[in-house]
Amino acid sequence: MSRSRIAEVQPLSGFDKSLYYTISQEITDQLEVGSLVRIPLGTRSVLGLIFSLNPVAQLDGLKLKKIHSLVQKEPVISEELIKLARWMSIYYSSSIETVLETMIPAPIRNGMQASTQRFLQLEQKISEAHVLSKLKRSPKQKILYDYLKSNDGTPVKTREVMRTLSINESVINGLLSKGIARIVTEISERIAYLDEIDQDEKVEMVEHILTKEQSESIKSISSDLSLQKFTCRLLEGVTGSGKTEVYIQAMKIALSQDRGVIFLVPEVALAPQTVSRLRNAFQGNEDVVVWHSHLSAGERLDSWRKLSQGRARIAVGARSAVFAPVQQLGLVVVDEEHEPAFKQEDNPRYHARDIAVYRAKINNAICLLGSATPSMESFRNVQTGKYSLSKLTKRIDGRELPLIHLVDMRRESIDKKTPTTLSFQLIEALRQRFRNGEQSILFLNRRGFNTSVFCSDCGEYEQCKDCSVGLTYHRNDDYLKCHLCGYRKRTPIVCPKCKSINLRKQGYGTQRIEDIVSKLMPKNATVVRVDGDTLGKKNLLRYILRDFRIGKIDVLIGTQMIAKGLDFPNVTLVGVVDADLPLRMEDFRSSERAFQLLTQVAGRAGRGDRHGEVLIQTYAPHTPCIQYARKADLDGFIEEEMELRRELGYPPYRHLIRHVFRSRSLEKTEFYINQWKNFLNERPIADLIIKGPVVAPIEKIKGFYRYHLIYFTSNTTKAVRFLNERRNEFILDQDVLDILDVDAINLQ
Repeated sequence: MSRSRIAEVQPLSGFDKSLYYTISQEITDQLEVGSLVRIPLGTRSVLGLIFSLNPVAQLDGLKLKKIHSLVQKEPVISEELIKLARWMSIYYSSSIETVLETMIPAPIRNGMQASTQRFLQLEQKISEAHVLSKLKRSPKQKILYDYLKSNDGTPVKTREVMRTLSINESVINGLLSKGIARIVTEISERIAYLDEIDQDEKVEMVEHILTKEQSESIKSISSDLSLQKFTCRLLEGVTGSGKTEVYIQAMKIALSQDRGVIFLVPEVALAPQTVSRLRNAFQGNEDVVVWHSHLSAGERLDSWRKLSQGRARIAVGARSAVFAPVQQLGLVVVDEEHEPAFKQEDNPRYHARDIAVYRAKINNAICLLGSATPSMESFRNVQTGKYSLSKLTKRIDGRELPLIHLVDMRRESIDKKTPTTLSFQLIEALRQRFRNGEQSILFLNRRGFNTSVFCSDCGEYEQCKDCSVGLTYHRNDDYLKCHLCGYRKRTPIVCPKCKSINLRKQGYGTQRIEDIVSKLMPKNATVVRVDGDTLGKKNLLRYILRDFRIGKIDVLIGTQMIAKGLDFPNVTLVGVVDADLPLRMEDFRSSERAFQLLTQVAGRAGRGDRHGEVLIQTYAPHTPCIQYARKADLDGFIEEEMELRRELGYPPYRHLIRHVFRSRSLEKTEFYINQWKNFLNERPIADLIIKGPVVAPIEKIKGFYRYHLIYFTSNTTKAVRFLNERRNEFILDQDVLDILDVDAINLQ
């Protein structure tokens, strides 16, 4: 059997192993690595991906099944992405099929075809006398002919013709059958965010005058790009220092070398603003394609077609955009690289920033990581020489960083038993900004109206039936909701336990802040809330942020999605309602996250011509991370936090792997994780430090009880390989599931 007629195929049907098939003569010349094919698997016919042609394996004499058919002409994944998928599968301990499903959007995997439109056009070589003779007894066809003729031969959409002339398809078919007209089919492509244009920048269209620091950074990046060798560079720049302009100049250099660009943002909310800036910067000379999971199936298909065919060279999007099929990749930009949102919490549990670095490496491309508050991992890579460093220490146009004031909420309470939601200082600042025609942002790291409902007689709290967390009250529909699993119930009138009517609401969320601010501000002030609950309607967030940018909204209240990356020149006040919340998390990264969050949200103020001010409400004003954030002292915070991490052996000095056991039975979960720990101790794995097992901070989610172990290691690949070997030997009850989360970010 000739090996030239054999292909290695990865089934996409729950089969985590590639198989070998023969290729029929009919499709031999059409198959490429990455082609989507239909193959026999047992009694089924399933989809599969060509992983290699002419495999080295000795297959002569084996009876192999034949590939049924080719699903699409063009490959759905490149050899480069297949290489990346193989690495991800090993590093993140995930099945190759799951990785591929993450890389290739569902519309493409399912063989969805491009949308087409039908146009009607007159035949050019037919005489009018001949036409008139054929249409003597067909008055409606004559009307249609005259209409098409009036368009000077330009094709007209069939639907538009039928609607305009009030005719049905039989009239069109009559003209076609007589050879007077013909149908022309054209592919119709959808363009996401086509209406997202930054009018201010569009009007100016002036060349930005770079600061000295920007010019030096671009010079260094240009030097990196000229070598066309892999380099990773950290761009550390204070908020408002012009990192985006550095990104744009770097993109222009990469594009001038005929290489493609991927631009990652941590939140979908940031994509419209970024797309707008890039489309303005390239003034239509480059097609900027949007790539994220919130697009419609058709939009994702059209984005994929443009990139994979090389008709577009720039992809912008959130986490999944790191897999965009950009051709000749030369530059990957990761904006706000420190953000936890870049870590995927479901299988495969990859970190988009780290994937960006690896993808740049296998393409001999440049990875540019940017942040005002870089992650400890990136700082450590700079210290060890793995990454280069560029700094932007000043805001553009000489703008000053906002003044940051701490409001000690312990002194704001009327009495020690009644905590105050908004301080007098913050309320007055909001009113003053409104009188000045300026805008304000209020940030709160939680959503809902109140955090919990409890009975003042028996102390019973309303908790989720499937998760070990309290239910959150939502005023707009009077429901209690769980923000982990989605469970909801009507807010009770009496206590379910003691039947008392003395139910009270404790705490506050974005809905309650919105309610309070709306009552305290003048009646003509527009107050709008943005959180996960307001975004059920597609593009609603885009419209809200656009209205805020053009001044239709005076006070914007929101959660983390408005705390980073957004640029609103007229915002002069930012209020942080509860600065202590990140510090209350059971996580060694809590100080880092609090510092980053406060610095980032403070950076939304004073980005225009007017000076900015930040009011941070806190019950712990002397906490080091809050003090460092108030002084904008990044170096001081990094030095202290890195020393603490070094002493403890925590990341970035060692890698962290979280091993979660979960089951609907608490007893089984606890029993098997302890058995596993004993199993590991019998034959210890070198360079693996084990902490636990302990109950997860959130013990129960969606009905599953959870325990976890934490592993520390200096070599993740080896540790994962040994752990998986032991997992294959360990007998686990079918009701218990264990999950490895490599380089875990969320320890809850």
